[in-house]
Amino acid sequence: MPPIHASRRRQKSPPPGETGQEALYLRFLSEKQVRVAVKLRDGEVVSGWIEYFDDRMIRLTRDGKPNLFIYKTQIRTITEVARRGDESRRRNMRRPGDTPPQRSGASPDMDNGANGEAR
Repeated sequence: MPPIHASRRRQKSPPPGETGQEALYLRFLSEKQVRVAVKLRDGEVVSGWIEYFDDRMIRLTRDGKPNLFIYKTQIRTITEVARRGDESRRRNMRRPGDTPPQRSGASPDMDNGANGEAR
C-alpha cells in the first residue's frame, strides 16, 4: 500500500509578480540623471533622462526638445546611453568579484620562489 502523504506534495508558490527592482533601477537612473534610450513598442527610439516615474509612466526630459510622458505599457526597452569618455572608463573598471589581472609568465598554480623557479 503506498503512503497516504506521497501524493500530497507541497507545491511551491509562484514567484511574486513584482520584485521592486524596476522601481529601484528607475530611481537610480533618475537620481543620477543617466542618459537613456527608450525603445517604444512601435520601434521608435527616443533619448533623454528620466526625471519622474510612477507605476504607469515615465517622464523623459530631453535637451532642446519637448519632454515626453510615456506609458510603461508602450516601452519595449530602456538602455543606458554611454557618454563620450565613459566607454573607456567602463572597460577599465573592475566589478566586484573580478580577479585582478595576472602578470605575464605567472601562473596561479605556481609558487614562485626567490629565484623565480616553480617548486
